[in-house]
Amino acid sequence: MRRRVSSLICAVFLLAGCGVPVDDAPRPVQSPPGPLPSPVGGGAASNAGRANESLCFVRGDRLVTVVRRVDYLPDVDTHLRHLLAGPGNMERDAGFTSALTGTASVAGAQLSGGVADVEVGGAGDETGRSDEILAFGQIVCTLTSRADVHGVTFRRDGQPLEVPRADGSLSRLPLTATDYAPLIGRR
Repeated sequence: MRRRVSSLICAVFLLAGCGVPVDDAPRPVQSPPGPLPSPVGGGAASNAGRANESLCFVRGDRLVTVVRRVDYLPDVDTHLRHLLAGPGNMERDAGFTSALTGTASVAGAQLSGGVADVEVGGAGDETGRSDEILAFGQIVCTLTSRADVHGVTFRRDGQPLEVPRADGSLSRLPLTATDYAPLIGRR
């Protein structure tokens, strides 16, 4: 019995010595050397930073959001340009693609009153093909991931454009990720 009590007391003293020391005042903490890699990213430059930039790519027949670390969240047009550049090497290796090539060409985007207005051109009429739906879904899901964008509209030659939603129906109204919910997959 004495041996158990002695062992228990020794264990208590040993555990007490393993705690975090108490300081009288706060002390600075050094950040680890970085940049720290993310599981899926576009390269060293996209892993550094303090902001998350969400981009919606395609994996199989699903829209999937990839988060890149950036120094700051860019304006809407630059954010769209990053999407148009497509997946980075690590993202491609993880099976991500883009439906934006070969569908409609995108000229740019402007933000007004919480609605991103995207100017598109070229590549045929709205046919409701699944890759066209995925392409518009990529743009809508990417831009509405931003706190300052509540909807996305599209124009061609300055005129409102009807674009397909996930169910194939066409809309000129501001679209959100909800319009593409059946196509949104998990990482």
